[in-house]
Amino acid sequence: MTTELDDTYRKIAWRLIPFMFVCYLFNYIDRVNVGFAKLQMLDDLGMSETVYGLGAGIFFIGYLACGVPSNLILQRLGARRWVAVMMVAWGLCSTALMFVQTPTGFYTLRFLTGAAEAGFFPGMVLYLTRWFPSARHGRVMTIFMSAIPVSGVLGGPLSGWILSHFAAGQGGLAAWQWLFLLQGLPTVLLGIAVWFVLTDGVDQAAWLSTAEKGAIREALHADELARPVTAADSFSAVLRTPAVWLLGLLYFCIQSGVYAINFWLPSIIASSGQRDPMMIGLMSAVPYLAAVFFMIMAGRSADRRQERRWHLAVPLALGVAGLVIAASAQDDAALSLLGMTLAAMGALTGLPMFWPLTSNALSASADAGGLALINSMGQIAGFVSPYAVGWIRDTTGNTALALYGLAGVVLIGIVTLFLTPNSGKQSRSE
Repeated sequence: MTTELDDTYRKIAWRLIPFMFVCYLFNYIDRVNVGFAKLQMLDDLGMSETVYGLGAGIFFIGYLACGVPSNLILQRLGARRWVAVMMVAWGLCSTALMFVQTPTGFYTLRFLTGAAEAGFFPGMVLYLTRWFPSARHGRVMTIFMSAIPVSGVLGGPLSGWILSHFAAGQGGLAAWQWLFLLQGLPTVLLGIAVWFVLTDGVDQAAWLSTAEKGAIREALHADELARPVTAADSFSAVLRTPAVWLLGLLYFCIQSGVYAINFWLPSIIASSGQRDPMMIGLMSAVPYLAAVFFMIMAGRSADRRQERRWHLAVPLALGVAGLVIAASAQDDAALSLLGMTLAAMGALTGLPMFWPLTSNALSASADAGGLALINSMGQIAGFVSPYAVGWIRDTTGNTALALYGLAGVVLIGIVTLFLTPNSGKQSRSE
């Protein structure tokens, strides 16, 4: 029976994960491609580093405001309908950044893009929990979230190529305008495809047999019974659960490191002496490529050993070390890139290693609001981190102090991890 169930889950994974991976890939490219656009956009529009940092970060104000409501709407309407709407909306907003002329326009469109995509990631996490039990979350989340470093591996060189290829202003558009156009429109097309590809749940999956559906329902029910009796089972209970707030703080610390890398890696490479956009794009792919392999290895190890805490602590410690190295080697391109590579390996691997921890704090009935709340708390870092780095860069002329500070924040995350209750010993069935 175990073999048959494994075959069924393999079938589900091949049906859902590749398409979800591509959607998340463009989700992340649309979110962070502003880091490459800034290499030319700031000079063209006369914007400062602080304006860029605020614009990059204000995305997350919209994201924060709409995260929980969007996920609750997804719970009511179903993944297929709401994810399709979100993707078309944020794809159009991201594309419209090509028309920005003023800081106000930049802020407005970044805010709207964040609001439009707010429910996508927590919605996808929720969607996966409706198909896969906790014991399989590590590997499934790792494959899905490897879209983040893959977006850097592919998005960096692609963005660099676009900035170089369209430098002559073809079609009357600047290269950074072509960047937003060519990376935003595919998201709209993917949003339309969601309507035809995704299935709202096990019961609606026409591509599963009756026996396969029954086996999946049984596995998910057993997983729910095995959750700790302390898991919150309503949104009001979520708000009263200290572990949820600790998880939110921990996620904030992880994301502080992640967004420092996402939004400032191209600038850090450029400040070390590299000026060619194509070379900046290729060099920026190195940290993300290393992160892909490290992330997949960590996910497999975590599921094989059924251990989560140390599989998160060790990558975060690596991230701290990497940020410190990058901060202390501002004038050494090779050493700075090594530091950012270690930071990317650690911080990005922390993302999929984090989410399985949430199953100990939330019941299935509280997942929608609880996951969105934790994710929203973490995304505050998306505003604080780029804005702080931009302000410090304008004030001091370099990013060293900001990277040291971010290393300290990730270190606080490691401490918070060990304050968070470990996996429960008592199950609901007991």
